[in-house]
Amino acid sequence: MIRFDKVNKWYGPHLKVLTDITAEVNKGEVVVLCGPSGSGKTTLIRTINRLEPINSGTITVNGQETHAKTANVNRLRRDIGFVFQQFNLFPHMSVMDNIMLAPRKLRGMSRAQAEEKARTLLARVGLEDKAGSYPAQLSGGQSQRVAIARSLAMDPPIILFDEPTSALDPEMVGEVLAVIKDLAHTGITMMCVTHEMGFAREVADRVWFLDKGGLLEDAKPDEFFSSPKHPRAQRFLADLRH
Repeated sequence: MIRFDKVNKWYGPHLKVLTDITAEVNKGEVVVLCGPSGSGKTTLIRTINRLEPINSGTITVNGQETHAKTANVNRLRRDIGFVFQQFNLFPHMSVMDNIMLAPRKLRGMSRAQAEEKARTLLARVGLEDKAGSYPAQLSGGQSQRVAIARSLAMDPPIILFDEPTSALDPEMVGEVLAVIKDLAHTGITMMCVTHEMGFAREVADRVWFLDKGGLLEDAKPDEFFSSPKHPRAQRFLADLRH
């Protein structure tokens, strides 16, 4: 579903943030990206839907080269859900209108169809009673669940999560992770940047460990957490346990 081939990215002439990333994500797989801060995790998933450009290499999504000059960026992004760290809900729109916006504008749904879909998705994330609320009236956990519902409204085959719980108070983390866990069993291809290692162990099909822009480890969760091969991954896990 997603293929990286020798992907490199720099910020300016001296700061290299991705180095020769070569890897694949299969259809329906859940891949969790972990590693120390500044390792390139967020940059990597942002290159998939061209929120970040790359300097060299190729990325293909469902057979289409995403950074080709002829690529249709709008069509690409329409098929890739993205859940941001800071929710990014439109503050002047109700919860319902936030979810309905993309299906109406980009899929041409009628208001009645979009409203029915939005209510179904709000029920799925446990927020049926918040349809008329505005983002400022929601807790962080509720806002992130609305953001997940909004990303699902386009029926994307792929959803990318950029540290979806890092902006939340500790007691709200569980409610968001529960929604993502439910999604993990639906056949959607998912990539999730997170520091929640318990979540990674429980939900991921594979764990990618990055450091200093390089993909150092690509393993099944049991292998990664019990016997990581790369010394940097071993040190990372040892520090976490400590």
